[in-house]
Amino acid sequence: MIKNMLFGLALVGVLLACATSPTGRSQLVLMPEAQLAQMGFQAFEQIKRKERIEANPAVNAYVRCVADELTYTLGGRWEVAVFQSEQVNAFALPGGKIGVYSGLLKAARNQHQLAAVLGHEIGHVLARHSNERVSQEFAVEQALGLIQALATPQSSSGRLLMGALGLGAQVGVLMPFSRIQETEADVIGLELMARAGFDPREAIRLWHNMGETSRPKPPEWLSTHPSHASRIQEIERHLPRILPLYEAAKARGRRPNCTLGAT
Repeated sequence: MIKNMLFGLALVGVLLACATSPTGRSQLVLMPEAQLAQMGFQAFEQIKRKERIEANPAVNAYVRCVADELTYTLGGRWEVAVFQSEQVNAFALPGGKIGVYSGLLKAARNQHQLAAVLGHEIGHVLARHSNERVSQEFAVEQALGLIQALATPQSSSGRLLMGALGLGAQVGVLMPFSRIQETEADVIGLELMARAGFDPREAIRLWHNMGETSRPKPPEWLSTHPSHASRIQEIERHLPRILPLYEAAKARGRRPNCTLGAT
C-alpha cells in the first residue's frame, strides 16, 4: 500500500512539474518568483550584517568587474558583496544578489576561474534552483506526513519505518536531485562565462585548485555535490560545444580585463 501511495505521490509531482530549466529539464516549482526574490533580499541583508565586509577596494573592484561582465546581458543590476573570510566559497540568491568570500581567491586564481565560480552560482538563480529545492522539500515533507499517519508511528515498527523512509527520502530524492542541480549550474555557468569572453577551459583548472584546498569529502552518493573529478569530467564533455561560444564572444570584442592589482 505504501509503495502504491509513493508511486501516486511521485506521479502527482511529475504532473505539477510545470516549469522548465534553461537546460530543458522539467522542474517542480511551487513558489512565486517574487516571493523568492524577497526572501533572497532578506537573506542577503542578514548575511551582510553577520559577516565582515571586505574593505580592500582592489578586491571589491575585481570581483565586481567579473560579476558585471557575467551579468551584462542578463538585465538588472546584480548587487555584489565581498566578505572578508577564509571560506573558499561564493553564492548567488534570487533577486540578483551575489556574495563572495575572499578566501575563494586562493582557489580562483584569475578572472576566468572566478568567472567559473560566479557563473555557476548565477546559474543556480537562472535555473530557479532555490524555488525547486523549497518545492521538493515541501512535497517530501507532505508525503512523509501522510505515510506517518498511515504507519502508526507510535509503534516500534512504525518508528523504524519512518526512520527508514526519512533517510530514503533524503538520500533517494533530495540529495541526488541536488547533484543534478549542481551539474546543471556548472553547465549554465560555462555558457555564461564563455558568452562573456572568459575562457571556459579555466573551469577545469579551478576544480583542480578546489581539490587542493578542500577537505576530504564523503562518498559522492552521500553528498549533495558531485566530486571534483566528476565535475571536471562533465566540463570536459561540454567543452566542444562551449568553446565556439567563447571564440564568438572574443570575435565580438568581449574580452574582459578584470585584474586584482595590488592588495
